[in-house]
Parts: sequence; C-alpha cells; structure tokens
Amino acid sequence: MRARLRELGFSIGHFPVGNNNAITDVGGVRVGHSTIVLGEGPLQVGKGPVRTGVTAVVPRQDIFDNRVLAGGFVLNGAGEVSGLTQVQEWGLLETPILLTNTMAVGKVSDAAVKWMTKKWPRIGGEDDVVIPLVGECDDSWLNDAVGRHVRSEHVYKAIEQATGGKVAEGSVGAGTGLVTCDFKAGIGTSSRRVAMESATYAVGILVQSNFGVMHSLRVDGAPVGEVLAPLFASPRREHNAGSIITIVATDAPLLSSQLVRLCKRAALGIGRIGSFAAHNSGEIIVGFSTANVVPRETSKMTATIEVLLDEACDPLYEAVVECTEEAIVNSLCMAEEMTGQAGHVAPALPLDKLSEILRKYRQAFAGAP
Repeated sequence: MRARLRELGFSIGHFPVGNNNAITDVGGVRVGHSTIVLGEGPLQVGKGPVRTGVTAVVPRQDIFDNRVLAGGFVLNGAGEVSGLTQVQEWGLLETPILLTNTMAVGKVSDAAVKWMTKKWPRIGGEDDVVIPLVGECDDSWLNDAVGRHVRSEHVYKAIEQATGGKVAEGSVGAGTGLVTCDFKAGIGTSSRRVAMESATYAVGILVQSNFGVMHSLRVDGAPVGEVLAPLFASPRREHNAGSIITIVATDAPLLSSQLVRLCKRAALGIGRIGSFAAHNSGEIIVGFSTANVVPRETSKMTATIEVLLDEACDPLYEAVVECTEEAIVNSLCMAEEMTGQAGHVAPALPLDKLSEILRKYRQAFAGAP
C-alpha cells in the first residue's frame, strides 16, 4: 500500500498545506491524466512494452480568452518545454500545459492544437494562431519510446477529464514510465498556504520527476539514498538520462518577472532532493498566477492588474522550495515497482525503510547539542 509523505507521519517545512496538498489548491487549476500501459517482455519498437502517457494542467477553463501571467526558468536545458519561448517573451500563458515523453512532444502539440481550434474556432482566423506548452521527460528505460504510442485521443482525455481536488500521483499520465534516483517515480504534487498581512495565498507544485541517481537521494536532509543503495543491486540506468519538469501555480498577484523569480526557487527544491542538474538532464520550470487575467478581446488598450510588492515575496519563495521538495517525494512515495521494456525494473521506494531513516535522523537532530 503506497502512501504520501504526510500519510507516513512526516512533513517538509513549516507552512501549512492546502486542503488537497496539491496544485489544485490554487483555485481554478485542474489536472488530468491519460495512462498507457501495454505489453511486457523484450522491446519491439512500435509494439511495446508501453509505459507512458499524458498529463494536463489547466490553469483555467477559458485560458485562451482570458490569459494568465506566466514565466519560466531553465536550470539545465537538456530537455524541452515547447512553447516556452513565447511565454517568456510575452509573460502570458494561453494554453493548457501538457506533459508527456520526449518522443511524443510533436504528437501532443499537434493534438493540443486540434483540441484548441475545435474549442475556439476563431484561432488562426479572427484570432492569432496558438503555440501549446508541452513538456517532456525521457521514459525510454521502461517504455518503447521510439514506438511513439501516444495518440491524439490520449491528449484529449487528459485535458477533458482534468478536475480539481485530489490529484493522482506516481505512475500515472506523463509519469507512467519515469524513474527518480533509481526508484520508480512520476507525477507528484504539493501545496502551501502563505499568510501575509492582508491575505493568504496558495502555492501549488506539480512535478514530472525523472532525474538523479540513488546515492544522491535526500529527503528533508536525510541521506536516504546512501542508506538504501546497498539493498538494491538490480541493473539501473547507465546514464542519468532523466529530467524534471516543474509547474508552479499561485493565486498571489505576481508579474511575469516575479514568476520567473519564483520558478528559480523551485530549482532549489529540486536540488534538495539530490539533483545536480547533470549534463544530460533537463530541469525546466514553468510558473503562472491566476490572480490576474489579460483578456484577449477588450474595448480598451489598457488593463488594470494587482501586483504584490517584491519585498513581500520572500515567504512565497520559501514556500515554493519546500513545496517542490515534497512534491518530488510524493512522486516517489506513490509510485509502485514497475517492469518495463527488456525486463528493466524500477523498484519502488521502500516506505518502511524511508520512515525508519527519517525517524532516526530526526531523532538524532533533535538530540544534537
């Protein structure tokens, strides 16, 4: 039975979490998955085994008509979020954010265009063309990646079934075939409530986690990977052929430039787990705020938005760091062991051992002079 970190009796940081401890605690944000698991045995390109999928993060239902402020940060660029260039240029997000495997980025982008042009027929005619955001991680250790098994219907399903509330984690959607620090991982999420003088803001993180090596794994400062490594002698990925795509959502009223700064702090949370942004790993973060909308159609040439002062942002920065770390840990805690192509095995992080290690190191810290 898998359980999230807090269900094991542990937490990270000091900010309170939202009702679902998920990115959906930011009002209006919805998440949907489409999971593809087919076949087993030796790799046969085009036939399987298949261990992949699509995850959709929808900032608001009318995102094309009422765009939100957004930004991004690339810690290491051996990965891709197609469409990010326009977000960084305009500071606006006008499509759902879709996550999938590396070789499916083109298919997912094409399907997103088809979905959006059906929903908003004005695209490419009365209105501008659209460039969807599609992020990726390499799931080829477990999945027949070259077979490109993601289809348009998987993209439609992920978007159309996106809901608020609890978010499925681990080996689901775009996280189906992913590995983190040599353990099975995938999708993870967490949230924080940040109280300020005049308001309480929500910060939510969703990760597609696929980076790192076992000995680097740390959880809330405890050297979990070093302790567990002698127990796992099964074959592992020869290269750190992974990435992590992180989505930061908030209802705090932030400018695009402030959202970029928020995204940079998420990279600190990734580092806390054990990432050193390896040469062939992509650490890419996308952030958006739902507090303000920029309408596509307006009778005026100006828009009025509310903005939080930079001096007030420090608690948000801190919350993003601890929230990102917990989201990655949740991706590990919720994922079950998986056997993929060519018999490659990604073991599940042993939750009993994790609890034992965390308890030991917290007791040692509490007893330190």
